[in-house]
Amino acid sequence: MKRLMDFMIALIGLIILFPFMLLITILVKWKLGSPILFKQQRPGLNGTPFFLYKFRSMSNEKDSTGSLLPDHIRLTPFGSFLRQYSLDELPQLINVIKGDLSLVGPRPLLMEYLPLYSEEQASRHLVRPGITGWAQVNGRNSITWEEKFELDVWYVKHHSLFLDIKILLLTIIRVLRSDDVHIDEHDFEGTIRKESHG
Repeated sequence: MKRLMDFMIALIGLIILFPFMLLITILVKWKLGSPILFKQQRPGLNGTPFFLYKFRSMSNEKDSTGSLLPDHIRLTPFGSFLRQYSLDELPQLINVIKGDLSLVGPRPLLMEYLPLYSEEQASRHLVRPGITGWAQVNGRNSITWEEKFELDVWYVKHHSLFLDIKILLLTIIRVLRSDDVHIDEHDFEGTIRKESHG
């Protein structure tokens, strides 16, 4: 039932949002250039890798040595706008259609952090990762990584169709209100190491 709901909502969403996503595609091409999409490998169900899609939100500016400048410099006002309202996440509906993602589930982090999880934290991969999740509607970027992991594990133990619908509705409200959205990143590698090794 969950997979069927994911597929149908994602398909309908893509059809309805196609003109809007086409407009974003044109704007990304105009303001940031190619490629249009940011693609990165992330762990899916049971840690199986897949490529996550997002609209690009940063430029490709480099320093004199040819290395990319820090993220906060390459993040343009346009990119910040896309992130603030989660518009950069829209291509992930394609991931949902493919079965890589669910609409609701723990957000997939990076492949290199898989060995750093504690056994309890690793249980977040027992369900398909999601575009939004229990952690995102209970603080998003305003809570610590320890709290996010606790919320992810709670979701794994208590997920249901009713809870997924509740999370989807809360996500829409939070995105429209732009609640708990910050551009600053947290050092979740340090958090995971601390949790894993005491």
